[in-house]
Amino acid sequence: MPPGDGRDPETVRATETSFEVIDCVQAHQGATLSTVANDLGKAKSTVHRHVKTLEELGYLTRTGNELYVGLRFLKLGETARTREDEYQLAAEKVDEFARKTNERAQFIVEEGGYGICVFRASGDQAVDTEPRVGSRMPLHATAAGRAILAFETDDALERVIERQGLPAYTEETITDEATLRTELEETKERGYAINRNEHIDGLTAFGAPVRGADDEIIGSFSISGPTHRYDGGKEDEIISILQGTTNELELNIRYGDAVDS
Repeated sequence: MPPGDGRDPETVRATETSFEVIDCVQAHQGATLSTVANDLGKAKSTVHRHVKTLEELGYLTRTGNELYVGLRFLKLGETARTREDEYQLAAEKVDEFARKTNERAQFIVEEGGYGICVFRASGDQAVDTEPRVGSRMPLHATAAGRAILAFETDDALERVIERQGLPAYTEETITDEATLRTELEETKERGYAINRNEHIDGLTAFGAPVRGADDEIIGSFSISGPTHRYDGGKEDEIISILQGTTNELELNIRYGDAVDS
């Protein structure tokens, strides 16, 4: 590894390349070998070796000249999002949010300084926007992400900022650390986060942290919809549903069946 290139000396470059190939194919929703090689700036012969290996292992599949992500990832993905019992309880609440609000609802978990969408559901009036299940989202620019960051330690927040930065996604995105810290303090005080047009123009979202049995933050819920809908009493109604249903989940996590007795 060349000195000063910023890479962790413990990482394996060949492994990184294989995952770059997978990410490229996924981003295109199907891509040719030439497209992958061009996107990654690598020789076709190099990419071919990675593709061949991934095909044999079942992580890539081919239809004609097009490469696609293989179904073997289904097992890995399902294992990841069901590894905690709390996640399954959260999945039920995501569906409930969507039914009650007719908007889009999701449950995210922090991993590697990003928010990972674990469950997602859409109501009858939901707008179909990112993120998809399994996709990553910035913590500083989303309601679900800030609902988590607000309860992190200063050291944890510093690591996220150092690793991911505070990039702008719209003109409304908070990109100043001092402003972000003020917003996180307000989020912590009121118990929920608000994101108005900061990640996607025209979209407003509300997020609430979810606490586990030991009072640790295990993830967060968010409900989102077009900004113009949240006037009058609509915003208060969404926040009430968000907080009430989140509290129900936390009680179920801590006390299980005893909640109903």
